[in-house]
Amino acid sequence: MNLKEAFRFQNKLQALMEEVQDFLSRDDNVTLVENTYLYKKVVPEAENETVVDTAPTEYAGRVTEMVEFLMYLMAEREKLSKAIQDAKRALPIDMDREVSLNSKRQEIARILNHMADLRNSEVMMPGGGTGYRFNQEGNQVPYRCDVKRVTTIHFDRKVIRNFARQMNKKSDLIFTELDGCLINSKVDYRTPFDVNDSFAEIFENFVGDPNAV
Repeated sequence: MNLKEAFRFQNKLQALMEEVQDFLSRDDNVTLVENTYLYKKVVPEAENETVVDTAPTEYAGRVTEMVEFLMYLMAEREKLSKAIQDAKRALPIDMDREVSLNSKRQEIARILNHMADLRNSEVMMPGGGTGYRFNQEGNQVPYRCDVKRVTTIHFDRKVIRNFARQMNKKSDLIFTELDGCLINSKVDYRTPFDVNDSFAEIFENFVGDPNAV
């Protein structure tokens, strides 16, 4: 598999683990609750009755298997992570560093592009301002007035556009290089199940034969 496929399978493992962890984190999934109604204490001729709370999920009675499944998924996650790291070391660029840097380049480019799109403007806002004056009784009272708002760009547009082009160009070049690395890389890992299999399919196959999943 290549890195693109490896990252997709890594996300699959993560989703499966989160589902199991969510299951195990709920007390009503990992405990059995019995309620015994002590009718006999009130009515001697009656019989007590014990009722077991209904399990919230279909896997509630398979807690130990779920824990074993989680351990299996964690082991696969460790193997895949190591294989991905080994594949990254063989790349001509530092993928993690360049992904982080490219994210920042794109962030800067968005700001510069926005600045380059700004224009000088003049707007009249009727009644947008408040002033104060003294009336005939000598009291200070407010009054409204129009406001003329003039907005002027406070930078060299040519310089900003040039920097924006530089950021966009470098970002595109690195993105293309990273995409090539994702596709052309080799990750030494064999997937134990299909990435499109459902949780139920993967779990049942694991329970049936953990070594054959």
